[in-house]
Amino acid sequence: MTAGQDDQHGRQQGQPEGQGGQQPGWGPPPGQPPYGQPQGGQPPYGQPQGGQPPYGQPPQNPYGQNPYGYAPAPAAPQGWGPGAPEPMERPLTVRAGIGAFLGSLVLSAVAAVVTLLNWDELLAWTVDQAGADLQGPEFEGLDPEAFAELMAQATIGFTVLVLLLELLFVWFAWQGRNWARIVLWVLGGLALLTGPFSAVASGPLPFVTTLSWFQLALTAAGVVLLAMKPSNDWYRFRKWQRATGQG
Repeated sequence: MTAGQDDQHGRQQGQPEGQGGQQPGWGPPPGQPPYGQPQGGQPPYGQPQGGQPPYGQPPQNPYGQNPYGYAPAPAAPQGWGPGAPEPMERPLTVRAGIGAFLGSLVLSAVAAVVTLLNWDELLAWTVDQAGADLQGPEFEGLDPEAFAELMAQATIGFTVLVLLLELLFVWFAWQGRNWARIVLWVLGGLALLTGPFSAVASGPLPFVTTLSWFQLALTAAGVVLLAMKPSNDWYRFRKWQRATGQG
């Protein structure tokens, strides 16, 4: 047997040439990965390349910001829009108007206290005023003094009740309740209509009569101030705040 035959016989009994025991011509070219594996470090088919997220998912930013480097715009407060009124603080007209109504209430309370301190004098004056009106057979047996005292007590009680109710309306108007402002307008208008007659016939106490005139002046100022444009704008703004849950 020659040397060439020995070499061929050795190749047939040993491992075949090529990678993985494959015969020459069946394996991949030199320097290439085996069949079915990605080339050049690329991921298998169906997986993202270069650290990109899978299809359908937004890109992830490791710094927690958007990929463009801009911070998101701040969201507008709830309820603000094209039709929202301009925000404003309580205007001077509202503060002065509520203060005028409050001053009128204070003067009314002072007048009531002065009247109670001079009750006997007021009662005697009431009896004299009612004496002429209680003449007649239908008033026979009626004690003029007891009737006058009853009328004076009813007047004082009604005044105190109106004073407390008006104080409650002043509080709601200060908080921006438009219905309370309307009630103050109505009460102020009635006071301006009947006030001059009440001041003239206020009784034998000149101090109480003077307080009545000042009370009317403050009531008129309060009605005018609460009806001015800044007051209207602020009450409209407060209504919008409550409607949008911000007030």
